[in-house]
Amino acid sequence: MKKNILICGAGGFIGGHLVNYFRNNGGFNIVCADIKPIEYWFQIFEDTKKHSLDLKEFENCLKVTSNIDYVFNMACNMGGMGFIENNKAECMLSVLINTNLLRACKINDIKRYFFSSSACVYNAQKQKQTFVKGLKEADAYPAEPEDGYGWEKLFSERMCRHFTEDFNLDTRIVRYHNIFGPLGTYDGGREKAPAALCRKIINAKINKKKDIEVWGDGEQTRSFLYIEDCIEGTLKVFNSNSNNVFNVGSDEQVSINQMIEIIENIANYKVKKNYDLSKPKGVRGRSSDNTFIKSELSWEPSIKLKDGLEKTYSWIYDQIASGSNISKFSRSNI
Repeated sequence: MKKNILICGAGGFIGGHLVNYFRNNGGFNIVCADIKPIEYWFQIFEDTKKHSLDLKEFENCLKVTSNIDYVFNMACNMGGMGFIENNKAECMLSVLINTNLLRACKINDIKRYFFSSSACVYNAQKQKQTFVKGLKEADAYPAEPEDGYGWEKLFSERMCRHFTEDFNLDTRIVRYHNIFGPLGTYDGGREKAPAALCRKIINAKINKKKDIEVWGDGEQTRSFLYIEDCIEGTLKVFNSNSNNVFNVGSDEQVSINQMIEIIENIANYKVKKNYDLSKPKGVRGRSSDNTFIKSELSWEPSIKLKDGLEKTYSWIYDQIASGSNISKFSRSNI
């Protein structure tokens, strides 16, 4: 018999790619849920069952988890640093999604539950310098996560752990590190750095402008994981026998200035950087230590940042050049 899979946040970036993975690999009945109206989902597939509803409400969680085997919770109110620094309460309200889904999963006897956490849970004291050492899973404690969004993710991780301990609900948790790629937000305020910088350089090239705005001094560092590696790492953790928390990220750390240079080379177009130190910048440096997931599950990313940026740049360029940039891809990534 086919397994019934529920993907929450299926109308968003990672959720949409995850739905497509299961469609292409067969053997599953796929149920999708997202708060956005279906016409604004990033990827829409006719061969899936779709719900447009608010998963912060317990009754909705009970409804969508009925007769489900496996649940993937990718749903939350989030975006790039510009969004999460200015919407802390809205980000924290996502705790209701995870809490009510867990309650519903216990009642509906779900076989396995996946929670998508974030590198924003990590202790800020370990991220004060550029090109820092990769963050290990243990570095989330003592707790000092990103205010708002990071606290919600860390609390929700612990809720999953306690549902496993107290109610034997089989849970899996990953901490994503800056996932990027095509078919995601690149405008409108929720986009992350790779998509935002691709968009800025594309617009500069099309409009023959010589400069772009850069948030901060450009020296802040991050690692970025391409969406195909993200899906592979996600399934590696989900299918494992481990309830541990795992990083799913890249250890290829770059500064924002270095990433701009990569995108300039892809675009064959140089720009002047106008630094705005008043804009949200986040921590000074962050990268993923993949030692644990490599040793336990034999997984590591395979797609280099440059290769992922080439694909992302090409897709965003086509969107902008065709006039599709005022679209669902500029809307909420919940």
